[in-house]
Parts: sequence; C-alpha cells; structure tokens
Amino acid sequence: MLNDPRSHGLWERTAPAAPATRMLDQDVSADVVIVGAGYTGLSTALHLAEKGVDAVVLEAVEIGFGGAGRNVGLVNAGMWVMPEELVRTLGPEHGNRLIDFLGEGPSHVWDIVHRYDIDCEANHVGTLHAGVGKAGLAELAERERQWRSRGAPVELLDREATAAIMGTTAYAGALLDRRAGTIQPLAYARGLARAAIGNGARIFTSSPVTNLQRDGAGWRLVTPQGSARAPRVVFATDAYTRHLMQDICRQQVFLPYFNFATRPLPDEVVRSILPARQGVWDTKEVLSSFRFDRQNRLVFGSVGALRNTGTAVHRAWARRALRRIYPQIASVEFEAEWYGTIGMTRDNLPRFHRLDEGVFSFCGYNGRGIAPGTAFGRFMAAWLRGEQTDADLPLQPTAPRPIRFAGMRSAWYEAGAQVVHLADARI
Repeated sequence: MLNDPRSHGLWERTAPAAPATRMLDQDVSADVVIVGAGYTGLSTALHLAEKGVDAVVLEAVEIGFGGAGRNVGLVNAGMWVMPEELVRTLGPEHGNRLIDFLGEGPSHVWDIVHRYDIDCEANHVGTLHAGVGKAGLAELAERERQWRSRGAPVELLDREATAAIMGTTAYAGALLDRRAGTIQPLAYARGLARAAIGNGARIFTSSPVTNLQRDGAGWRLVTPQGSARAPRVVFATDAYTRHLMQDICRQQVFLPYFNFATRPLPDEVVRSILPARQGVWDTKEVLSSFRFDRQNRLVFGSVGALRNTGTAVHRAWARRALRRIYPQIASVEFEAEWYGTIGMTRDNLPRFHRLDEGVFSFCGYNGRGIAPGTAFGRFMAAWLRGEQTDADLPLQPTAPRPIRFAGMRSAWYEAGAQVVHLADARI
C-alpha cells in the first residue's frame, strides 16, 4: 500500500482484491459513523448493517491499512495476561466477564468467515504457545491450569509431543489451544468490508477525518473533500490513531513487529514442519511467531522495525533463528518482508472509552486484534442498537490515562530488539 512493499508485504500480494470504494467527496448522514476500517470498525459496521442500521466507515488510507493488514494472522482466544491476573486487575465481575467474552472471540471470526464465505485461508486447527526452556514450560503449565479450570479446550504437550506436532526439538513443550487458528489477515479485513457493504454499510477510503464538530445533538466529521453526520461515532483506530482523539495513542507504548515470508518450501520439507498447520508463538520476552500460508511459505516474525539498521539486523537474525528451529529448511530465502505497530497498554488489557457524548472506542489490543476486534465490534453494534445495556459491557468505561515517556519507551523497545537479535540464535 502507498507503494511501500514493507507495509503489508506478502498479505497484500496474496489477498483477494478489496471491494470497490471511493473517497468521501460530499456531505452524508448516517445513524453511526465509524472511523477506521480495521477489524473493530468493520465488524461494528457489518453487525450494524445486518440489522438495518445505517453505518458509514471513514478510512484514512485503505481497508486494513493499520494493524489489521500487517499482523501474522494468529486468531487467539483471550489476551496475553493470564486469567487470574486479569481478574485481579479488573475485579471478579468484569474480569470473569471479559475472560468469557474474549474466550469466545475466535468463534465469532470462524462464524463470519463461514457465513460470508470469506476467502482468507482460515484454518481452525488451533495455535501452539511454544515453551522455551524450563521457565517457558513452567509458564505454559500455569496457563494450562488456569484455562482448564475454566473449561477451555487447551492441552499442555510435553517435549516429545511438541516435537511431533511442530517438527522441531527446539522447545521444551507447547500449549495447544483448540479454539484458535490462523487466517490471512488482510484478506479477512477485506472480506469483512465486502460483507458490510453487501449489507448496506458505506465505506469511504482515502478519507482521513480532519475535524470532529458538534452538530446539534450529534457530530459532524470533516474529511478533505466531504463530511459525515451522525448522532453517534465510533473511533476504531487504536495504535494507528493519527490526528484526532490522541488520548487513544497516549495511553499506549508502541512496539514494532516484523514478518518475513520464505519462498514456498519443497513438499518434503513442508511435510516435516507443522503438519496440522497450527500457528506458533513462543514464551521469550522478545518473542518469535511463525505459521504457514496457503502456498507453503513459512511466515516468521518478531519484535522490531524494518528500517534503518534494523532491516539488516532482523533479516540476518530471522535466517539464523529459522535454521536453528528447522534445520531441514537448509538455505533460507525470503521473498517478502513487512512490519507494523502494536499498541501496548500499561496492564496489557484492552480499553473501552466514552470519549465524549455519543463518541466511543474499543482499543488497546496489545497484539491480539483479530478475535477481540471482531468480538468488540459485534458487541459495539449490539450496544448501539440497544440490545445490550451498560450492565452487559465486557469492560468498564474508563478515561484514557497517558503513559509517561511513552515515546522514549517505544524507541527503547525498537533499539532493544535489535540488540537482542544481534546476539540471538547465532550458530
């Protein structure tokens, strides 16, 4: 996108075309205006339109331009935070409610993909959280205990079972979550948009909102060549918030995350790696993630930005790390590389905000945007329709709280990832 091959990489090359959209060049009115065409915004628009509510989406660039089009494509349940820690943070009522809500998140993704026949390489085969060493295995054992106490279909695999399911002896164990799976993330975003438009939603791209003005009992959102009016507004821009509602950004530290895609691997190699096609991420602090795409490319990623000195450092690290995990690949050749931004809140939990009268936002996904974004969009639509009340909210409304020195911390994480990758996985 924007003639930048490092923005969306493989996903832009292999996703079905986006539905036809145009710039907003007139004044329009709607029941709800949504800012941002990522998972939350598109899910909100789809679920409103399915019930006959007039929804307009304003996207500054293109459908899926932000995190929705750049991530690795793991459809996971829950958040990074373990269930018991989440309950301690939010309290029993909202903590348990959010755990149940997010635990069902992947099922909403699979349901939409099935109902609208979205071509997004959806694999509902589970994901694997891979344990690095004794400490990683101990962490996974605790995660299994906490999730299984809630009836979640998770299973801790020992070293031998992990080697069999992953095709590598690099890990001490793995936690298999059968609720989860993988998708082609940009293809899913475009499929959501197509479904929303098919139900009557209007999506305008290349239409950044430059001003938000009160308009009687509602709001007027101004774009360079038009405007949209509505009594209610949903900001679904999260880490890619730019001009308006900067409080959404100020409460997050930004973590860059990159992905490399190999050339399609030979059949004999593919048969020895992840035979059931689960997606994987590990327990390292500077974590790694990997999964196959439909054409047998192995997509491999970690924390870091592909710019300045980071490009060469992370590319060399990725080759070393892949050879260590899967020596059967032999010569590692990449045909695509890209990166994006993850927004991290102070407690690694999402947020619900009433930013003003009639102006709302779900945000702060901490690298777990696909299933939560879909689920929060579904809830937002039901809540705006009056089918859910404040008492049903999965998150209590809070005011954004800025993180001090967030910019410096973001720069530190980017530099720190380079330091780690300079030394890691050398063979």
